[in-house]
Amino acid sequence: MKTLLLVDGSSFLYRAFHALPDLRNRHGEPTGAIKGVLSMLQRLRQDYVSDYSLCVFDAKGKTFRDDWYPQYKANRPSMPADLAQQIEPLQQAIAASGWNMLVMEGVEADDVIGTLAQQAARDGVRCIIATGDKDLAQLVNEHVQLVNTMSNETLDISGVNAKFGVPPERILDYLTLTGDAVDNVPGVEKVGPKTAVKWLNQYGTLDNIMQHADEVGGVVGENLRKALALAAASTSLAYRKMRCPAAANLQ
Repeated sequence: MKTLLLVDGSSFLYRAFHALPDLRNRHGEPTGAIKGVLSMLQRLRQDYVSDYSLCVFDAKGKTFRDDWYPQYKANRPSMPADLAQQIEPLQQAIAASGWNMLVMEGVEADDVIGTLAQQAARDGVRCIIATGDKDLAQLVNEHVQLVNTMSNETLDISGVNAKFGVPPERILDYLTLTGDAVDNVPGVEKVGPKTAVKWLNQYGTLDNIMQHADEVGGVVGENLRKALALAAASTSLAYRKMRCPAAANLQ
């Protein structure tokens, strides 16, 4: 079976920037994120031999999610200037080192990765996704696994179950219930991972939880019923599969 290695370059970028000290070249320009990402990519090549590989970055500007929900990621601070300054030289260095790289306007790197991972699974290609983003756990299946080079964590189907308490096919329901403060995705107020897992284990799916919302008592039940109108929007915001038709045409 052939292997496709997909790298969430934007996830690597932020993690390297915050993990490394304030490194600079002789001109005083920041280089920490560049050094960190290139080191992680080098390690990936050594640890995960693949037939195909691609490093994907978020494009500048808004995406289709901003049209759906103007508050999407509205609470995020602006990218630090020292990080923004490293993006172009980093991408040049990645391309020069032989990596295929892709930036698609109007979508997030996650959407490109989700589209290609699902396509690879359909074609019987094993897919390894290098990322630190929990949202991508929804992509895991018998052909797709996640790896995190900074924590040495590997998530296959059983690994997702162990980490989140639900299988990969329920991660989207889980994220809809808990929301995501980082991306400003609304969830059910006061509902954290433990309650989300409890409900999903009890009712099976988000649809069933919604159908039995009247059975949930107390304040949390009231919050659940209030959130029903936002559930579809939250699910769409967290969805990371087949939202990028242009990427589906890549060969």
